[in-house]
Amino acid sequence: MSLPKFAKIRQKFHVESIKNIAATITEQFIHVKADDKIKPGMEIAITVGSRGIANIPLIVKSVADEIKKRGATPFIIPSMGSHGGATAEGQIEVLEGLGVTEESTGCEIRSSMDVVEIGETSAGIPVYIDKYAYRADGIIIMGRVKPHTDFKKDIESGVLKMASIGMGKHKQALALHTYGIEGIRDMMPEVGKVAIQNSNTLFGVAIVENAHEETAIIEAIQPDQIEERERELLKKAFDLMPSLPVDEMDILVVDEIGKNYSGTGMDTNIIGRIRVLGVEEPKKPSIKYVIASNLSEASHGNALGIGLADLTTKRLFEKIDLKTMNENVVTSTFLARANIPIVLDNDQEALKAALRANWGVALEEARIVRIPNTLHIGELFVSEAIFNELKDKENIEILEDLHEVKFGEDGYFLPM
Repeated sequence: MSLPKFAKIRQKFHVESIKNIAATITEQFIHVKADDKIKPGMEIAITVGSRGIANIPLIVKSVADEIKKRGATPFIIPSMGSHGGATAEGQIEVLEGLGVTEESTGCEIRSSMDVVEIGETSAGIPVYIDKYAYRADGIIIMGRVKPHTDFKKDIESGVLKMASIGMGKHKQALALHTYGIEGIRDMMPEVGKVAIQNSNTLFGVAIVENAHEETAIIEAIQPDQIEERERELLKKAFDLMPSLPVDEMDILVVDEIGKNYSGTGMDTNIIGRIRVLGVEEPKKPSIKYVIASNLSEASHGNALGIGLADLTTKRLFEKIDLKTMNENVVTSTFLARANIPIVLDNDQEALKAALRANWGVALEEARIVRIPNTLHIGELFVSEAIFNELKDKENIEILEDLHEVKFGEDGYFLPM
């Protein structure tokens, strides 16, 4: 079977980003009057999650440095629910995959799955926090504010989620996910508020990224203002969020899925698929077939999100650690996201299979997009039909003109 020609393009987004992260964090510590909160001799916990956040080692180091300036000792607590196989060692590995190490941040990582119950919500849901956070003299809850991959509401992913499922570890994730989508959509914010109110939380640090996955906003927030401010920052995050250059596609090839790109392996906001019972599917983008080609090393075998694809490769399939993935998906209760799609020998065979099933569409008219992952969609390959539609647009830069599709000897696409 012959294949359509492809061109490489770059989407140009008009964005602003923070040029000096350390200086911005210094300003934010002053803004929340950190001198009144952090005293010499204190031990301060910093929450760090499992998401791929731009500049996260530098952001954590800068926060730690501000703590040290005030004579206190910072330490990191992995804050990621059941990720990392729901083990203390696995969660350290997840942080290392993000570049967050004791060497890169200059502070100790204290990892444990043990939690302490510190209260309950109005609905009677117990609220837990990490034992090291509980013992700390202060906690700085840090998280990226962004659209959630499971639902849409005025509070989604952010500081409150880190305060609840992040600090509460596997036990809190189980307590919330028992209620399905209602647990994380409707109950999670109150769990986060109770965790903040009943712990030594000093303030939150909210991070927002722009369409180029660059740090756009870093803001320290007083504990009693986190809920209100997070709503406002979520609106900004939606405004800054990137998207694929077209809404209608026959095939989307995702070179790598993984937990470092999205909690669901592939960002549902980018691919337009959620696959959670009781949640309406997005109307766009509309994609007939998604091919997941590979699994990131940083995911340590957790291929959660593979169920969002229709086809995959032997390379990805052989990297799956079923125990790690199943622990995560069973905790979430969104089982469809771990369904294994049809497995083909390589990218070439997967693409041919998808084209074979693309009924009634001539090869030269097939609408195909190839991206490195759902976090980085600035540079991408598009088939001839889409290229002709986009090539004259002001926000599109042509990096490589139309050419025959390139595979290695093993039948996989050459690296982007």
